[in-house]
Parts: sequence; structure tokens; C-alpha cells
Amino acid sequence: MKLIQTIKELRAELDGLRKAGKTIGLVPTMGALHAGHASLVKRAVAENDVVVVSDFVNPTQFNDQNDLLKYPRTLDADCALLEACGAAYVFAPSVEEIYPEPDTRRFSYAPLDTVMEGKYRPGHFNGVCQIVSKLFLIVEPTRAYFGEKDFQQLAIIREMVRRYPFAIEIVGCPIVREADGLALSSRNTRLNAEQRQQALQISKTLFESKEYARTHTLEETRRYVENRIDNAEGLRLEYFEVVDGNTLQTVTQWEDSAYIVGCITVFCGEVRLIDNIKYKE
Repeated sequence: MKLIQTIKELRAELDGLRKAGKTIGLVPTMGALHAGHASLVKRAVAENDVVVVSDFVNPTQFNDQNDLLKYPRTLDADCALLEACGAAYVFAPSVEEIYPEPDTRRFSYAPLDTVMEGKYRPGHFNGVCQIVSKLFLIVEPTRAYFGEKDFQQLAIIREMVRRYPFAIEIVGCPIVREADGLALSSRNTRLNAEQRQQALQISKTLFESKEYARTHTLEETRRYVENRIDNAEGLRLEYFEVVDGNTLQTVTQWEDSAYIVGCITVFCGEVRLIDNIKYKE
């Protein structure tokens, strides 16, 4: 495995492989890697000749600078994990390498990017699209892999690829959870032992709501989730939305769509955690 920090060097490595007809898989990450990321990389390795993993904390997608400063950075540990997973290249550029000048591009995919995270984190998805589009242009991958935990992000990236001249297959991969159900996240490392236990109520509530939904209306199910989180110690609900899995628009009855997903964001202390569950697919 090779660690690369400049665009020029990465392109030089990949150009020859591409000309030789090799397929290239890309796994964009912000580092602080865990088993969830490993699952993306292993799938990419299984489906491509060569895999590139980007390890870059992208400043343009943080609307809270304090959150950016606190985001964990663990490049040495990341490289050890990625080598074990079979990645060929780790692309870990500096901010100056990616943004030698301010990126003024504006991406708008309403209504996909104006609800949920788009509502509560203005500018976030513009930053995501800035960095992902840059990585697509640099790597020119055959396939790119994203986790379904960031469900809205995945939908927006798919829309970006539909509109942009990218001949890239976007592969969504299932949420990876701890044995006790907590969705894996780099932010979990910021939870203390007590908060880690409190955070379990998020996935527990979602799992229970799926069973609850079998015999209750959508509105009753939504209120069930909100009440459970509102009454849970140490947690503060930011939003819980039940949406069409393709359009991300709110649905009010189970009959409204054949693909329905519940998306939730909860603060556990100062740590903002997201999760989702599929009610119908």
C-alpha cells in the first residue's frame, strides 16, 4: 500500500493503471476509520482491481468550526487498517493541496439538500459535493463507495453524478453497527462511557419503532420515536423525519411510498449522532 499526498503523484500512479484497463474503486473518508469504513474498503477491493481511499477532513462541509477542530485525526492507525483491508493507495492531501484557492462552486439539488441535514447544517452538502466532485475528477474511479448511515448524503451524491458528467457507479453499503446496535461513527470516540451507554437508546428506539410500525400509523410511529428520545437521559433530539427513500420528502402515511426511511439526528452531550432505519424498501 502506498501513501500519497499530492494530486500529481496520485494521477501519475492511476493513469497507467487506467490505460491498462484496470478498474478503480474509490472510498472517500474523513479518516478516524472504523469497522464501518473497513466494510466499504473490503467491498471495493472485492469489486475492483485497485482501490484508493481518501483520508481528508474536509473543512468546507463543517458549518461549526468547533466541530472541525474536534474531529479526530488518526492517519497512522487509518493506514494500518487500510493496508489490512487490501487498499492499494491512501490519498491524504493537505488542505492547501485540495483547496489552493477558495472553492466558490455552488451545488444545488433541491429538494434533496434542503431538508433534514440541509436544513440544520446550511452549506454542509455544498461542501460535501465540492470535495467529492474534486475526488472524482482526481481519481476518475470506476466505482465509489458510501455508507448508508449518511443516507441523505448518498442520495445527494447519486443526484450529483446524474447531473455531472461522471461515468461512475455509486455503491451504497449497509450501516455497520456495534454488537449492541450503536451505528459506527468516528464521532463515537468523543463519547465518554456514560454517554456511550446513553447513545444506545437511539438505535434501540429505531429498532423498536420498526416493530411498532407494523400495527400503528406512520404518525403514531413518528411520535413514538420522538417521545422515547425526548424522555431518554442525556439525549436531545434535533429531528426525526420519516421520508420517501428516493425523494427524501416527508411521508405521512405508510401507503404514500414503497420505500420509506426514518432519519434521526440526536445530540448526546455535545456529540451529534445520526442514524436511520428502513421501514419499507
